[in-house]
Amino acid sequence: MDSVELYRQLLGLTAPWTVERVELDMVKQHVEVHVRHASGQRFGCPECGRELGVYDHVAERVWRHLDSCQFLTYLHAKPPRVSCPDHGVHQVMLPWAHAGSRFTNLFEALAIDVLLAANVKRAAAILRITWDEAWHLMERAVLRGRAAKGDGIPRQIGVDEKAIAKGHRYMTLVCDLNEATVEYIGEDRKEASLAAYFDAFPQESREQIEAISLDMWPAYINACRDKVPGADGKMVFDRFHIMRHVVDAVDKVRKQEHKALMQAGDTTLTKSKYLWLTNPANMTDQAKERFDELKTAKLKTGRAWALKEALRELWGYKSAAWARKFWERWYFWATHSRLAPMIAAAKLIARHLPNVLTYFAHRITNAVAEGLNSKIATVQKRACGYRNPNHFKIAVYFHCGGLNLYPASVTHTRAG
Repeated sequence: MDSVELYRQLLGLTAPWTVERVELDMVKQHVEVHVRHASGQRFGCPECGRELGVYDHVAERVWRHLDSCQFLTYLHAKPPRVSCPDHGVHQVMLPWAHAGSRFTNLFEALAIDVLLAANVKRAAAILRITWDEAWHLMERAVLRGRAAKGDGIPRQIGVDEKAIAKGHRYMTLVCDLNEATVEYIGEDRKEASLAAYFDAFPQESREQIEAISLDMWPAYINACRDKVPGADGKMVFDRFHIMRHVVDAVDKVRKQEHKALMQAGDTTLTKSKYLWLTNPANMTDQAKERFDELKTAKLKTGRAWALKEALRELWGYKSAAWARKFWERWYFWATHSRLAPMIAAAKLIARHLPNVLTYFAHRITNAVAEGLNSKIATVQKRACGYRNPNHFKIAVYFHCGGLNLYPASVTHTRAG
């Protein structure tokens, strides 16, 4: 098999396209593959598909292809153009590359696999392209994947915030709780940040939302109420965010009590912070022994911790009615504990109780969103952070968007 036929098969070219010649440059270590089409060929208009004769050809263009052993391989061709009576003059669709790309579809598929496994700098080095070229390949893949995904709205969504840089810079994340994918990233964590996501859908689509898991952030609550029909019956305040408020209250009690004890020369609570915050099941034997001693001591922190642990039972009930009865007992205990931080946390939850109890209608949490947050943190760490918010968005969609990133003509998909 000669080199012309070999590369015709490697490129998967079929009539009217064929390999004209193959040139090997030993100095540059390049393989130059020149492709042409048969004369008298008719091509379809890329807008309407109407078959037309060739109007003219654009200047020769070059596409990077998969390497041939250690040699960089480039495909050369003069793309034909057709003149459609309805749509004007357009370049025809090429079987090996999409419009605007300087890489073949097969090279793009390889690049996507490498970019999924490495950061942009390392991927560029492996692929022997520039950082900008690698980044634009990632960007093209995201734009292609999001366009192919369609305009459907998830039935169950999670709303969370993500810090992207120092100085309290945040993004708003909207996740599909069923598919565990990031659907939208908005600037900041304001009401408009979330409202912009809902505005992208007509009201009929927003009516299809069944449940929204979010924290008790007023901006998000207002956006949901303003944009989602029947939002009050669909919003579920996330149990993990609620427990975070209570955990913070326990830590405030510990700090206050530790300060008072230290003034009296008592070091009982010294270096005990993480004992009160850690699940006892995850403690070492030594830590568990000390924690058991602390729990039996007559400490305000011990009472706050007991309140926190008791509240976990709320989400174990089978009905909202029984959960409400439990809540009333717990609320009385908390508000009569004489522990100011616990009283404040109990009153905060009480103000939002209706949307705490909607959990029993939908039984969703933001666990998926929290998991995606961890994955996003890994992406950030691998890239040493993102100064450009748009770069951050592209990277998150690329790694966490659940998109089909590959060119449509490539059937290859990444395992797992």
